[in-house]
Amino acid sequence: MDIFFKTISGLAADFESSNITYQYTGAASLWIQGVGIPGPESIDIVIQWDVLEKAYEMFKENGLSEIDKTPAKAVFSFMKNGWQIRVSCYYNTTVKTDPYRIAARLDGVEVWCRSLYSYMYDSELKRYEQAIQTYLLQQQRSFSAHNEKAWNQNNYTALVNRYGEPAETARKIEQNPEWRLHPFYKYMGDVKGKNIVHLMGSNGIKAVALGLLGGIVTVVDFSAENAAYAQETSKEAGVSIEYVISDTLSIPAETADGQFDIAFMELGVLHYYIDLHPLWEMVGRLLKQGGMFILHEFHPVSTKLITSTGKKHKVTGNYFNPGIEKSTIAFSKHLSNEEQETLAMSLHRKWTLGEVLTSMARSGLTISVLEEEPNHKGHDIGLPKTYTVVAYK
Repeated sequence: MDIFFKTISGLAADFESSNITYQYTGAASLWIQGVGIPGPESIDIVIQWDVLEKAYEMFKENGLSEIDKTPAKAVFSFMKNGWQIRVSCYYNTTVKTDPYRIAARLDGVEVWCRSLYSYMYDSELKRYEQAIQTYLLQQQRSFSAHNEKAWNQNNYTALVNRYGEPAETARKIEQNPEWRLHPFYKYMGDVKGKNIVHLMGSNGIKAVALGLLGGIVTVVDFSAENAAYAQETSKEAGVSIEYVISDTLSIPAETADGQFDIAFMELGVLHYYIDLHPLWEMVGRLLKQGGMFILHEFHPVSTKLITSTGKKHKVTGNYFNPGIEKSTIAFSKHLSNEEQETLAMSLHRKWTLGEVLTSMARSGLTISVLEEEPNHKGHDIGLPKTYTVVAYK
């Protein structure tokens, strides 16, 4: 398909040289992003509506069709290198601000296309949903392997530096286990005797708190160093927790057998997934019928959009950006400078609130509560810091 990509990059260069805002859409956009679908029979491009005549003039040597206009859109087509090229515009719609317009590179040329993540909202891409999710699952394996390696470097040392030795941590949890589960504990009710699974449960502090309150708790996390700290802390607290060292999407069948009354995840976990659909499917396999799922997560306004320094707040991010980011591993600040230098970077895909709720609802979970929680710092009054979603199987 070299000629296909040369056609794509060549047309992109033509649009850029003429200062015409555009993006590839449909099957062509998925090919550009690497999704395994049958080769597109046509190449679809959407351009800014007020430069339609300019674009039409630009390709006049290519045997153009007439411009087909409706009240909503206009389209013309031509043949190039064996493909039908269809150029469309939608009136009173700004292409540059499309939240899923992303840049890719082909043959050293920057190419703009519509992100595959837009399948959640784009009816034209809905028929490719299974292919997109298969592609993302393949990418997730290498994504998870990278992050798993990063989270198994000196993490035990970082936990001790942050929380203290396991015995010290256990004493602190015993003083007020409910506080360790704020603000979502109120949704759990009486946990005594309930089977509870904490996905990506990290250091086990939440699990130990639930164990002290009478819960039967399982933790799933891919960090062996997290597991060691959690098991030592639970022993010191006199409670028993089961710790499954596993990627959440690869939980053994004997654990994911519909035995849990409650499943929950909290704070800084969703960005380790490049597709949320298989995560919610796993939640469904873990829960009993009627079981509760609780997600407590950082609000995307604070993670994707705003940078805060004291009383100053700046919009420095793109709330809608569906790209993958690199960042230092979360526990690095609790290590020495020398230890930090040896750490691998972690990979993140940060989600909008709409993407989280839409994907969860489409996976069969029934959403009952969305509570957005404020930042408790005085100079951050009015800004959302976290949110809690409660859903049921």
